[in-house]
Amino acid sequence: MNLPNKLTVFRVFCVPFFVLFMMWNTIPYHNYIAVAIFIVASITDLLDGKIARKRGLVTNFGKFMDPLADKLLVCSALICMAGTMIPKWIVIVIISRELFISGFRTLAADQNVVLAASMWGKVKTTIQMIMIIVLIIHIPLCLFDVIGIILIYASLALTVISMIDYVIKNIQVLKK
Repeated sequence: MNLPNKLTVFRVFCVPFFVLFMMWNTIPYHNYIAVAIFIVASITDLLDGKIARKRGLVTNFGKFMDPLADKLLVCSALICMAGTMIPKWIVIVIISRELFISGFRTLAADQNVVLAASMWGKVKTTIQMIMIIVLIIHIPLCLFDVIGIILIYASLALTVISMIDYVIKNIQVLKK
């Protein structure tokens, strides 16, 4: 297994620890530990792709697992935040998109087609990760609250835009 794929697997292994600290509020500074885990996991997303492209280590495993690892990390965070930091309906829309795209990828895989993440999907994931970090840290300043709200709705918009873009670019998968 190459380094980028190891980083992707590491990101998946970070998810239960992140959730544990998000939910275990009897531990002092649990949210800061959770956000530190989330930041480390998010950085591996940036690194694995750069290393894979730079060193020519792009694999079908990476093309499939990297977006899945992102979905696990982001969706776990969204579920932890649903109804408290993020409106439930927005969490449902975002997770529904992720499940739809995962199904779309599975359909493509049945046709021996591996669909890599699009630019819109990468931007969406980046904004979602920044949003999650901002919301978990939650500095009690009015401006910080406004930034959090802007990031929530930007994430929602990018979720819809990236899904539409993904389907349009890969419509041939649905025609078989």
